[in-house]
Amino acid sequence: MEAAAATRAAVRARHDKKDAPALRDLIREDAQAAFERDPSADSVSDITRFSVGFKIVRAYRRQHWLYEHGHRSLALWLAMRSRIKYGAEIHPAARIGRRFTIDHGAGVVIGGTAIIGDDCLMYQGATLGMTGKHGGKRHPTLGNGVMIGAGSIVLGAITVGDGAYVGAGSVVVDDVPPNTTVVGNPARVVRTHACPLVSDIFRVTDDFGKTWIMEA
Repeated sequence: MEAAAATRAAVRARHDKKDAPALRDLIREDAQAAFERDPSADSVSDITRFSVGFKIVRAYRRQHWLYEHGHRSLALWLAMRSRIKYGAEIHPAARIGRRFTIDHGAGVVIGGTAIIGDDCLMYQGATLGMTGKHGGKRHPTLGNGVMIGAGSIVLGAITVGDGAYVGAGSVVVDDVPPNTTVVGNPARVVRTHACPLVSDIFRVTDDFGKTWIMEA
C-alpha cells in the first residue's frame, strides 16, 4: 500500500510541475512515440495523417489544455464529439504524461480521475474505469512505461506500477507491482520482468498457483 501511494504521489508530482512542456511539444512527442512503436508506419507523417490512435491522443491533449485553462464546457463538448468521431473516450480531466500511445484506439475509455505516467501504451478496447465510487479518486493510476493490453479492464483507485504489463482481456481490481506481467480475470502475476539480483532470471506462476524460476 505504501509503494502504491508513493507511485501515485510521484505521478501526480510530475503533472504538477510548472515547467511542463508546451502543448505542441507534447503532441510532437506523442507522434514520435507512436511512430517508434508502429512497424507499419514509414514516417512520423504517416502517424499524424493515418493513425486513429494518435488522433485520439491529440484531441485529448487539446481538450485537456482547455479544461485546465477554465474552458470546461468547451472541453467536454469537444470530448463528446471525439467520442462520436473516433469511438473512444478520454475525459478531459484525466492526467496523462508524455509520449502516450494508443494503438488502433477503438473502444478505449479513460475516466476523469485517471492518472497516467510517461511512456505508456494502451491497445484497443482497454478501459481505465471505476467500481461504483462517485467521489474523489475513483480511477486507476499508471506509473511510467506501463502497457495495457487489448480489451483489458482496469478498475478503481488502484495503482499499476512502473514497467508493468496488463495482458489482453484481463480484469484488474487490485494494485499491480512494478515490473510484472498480470493476466486473467481476476488478474494475477504470471511473470516478473527482471530479478533484482540476476537480470536474466524471471518468475512464472501457472494457473494452479505454482511458481517457476526460469532463465530468460
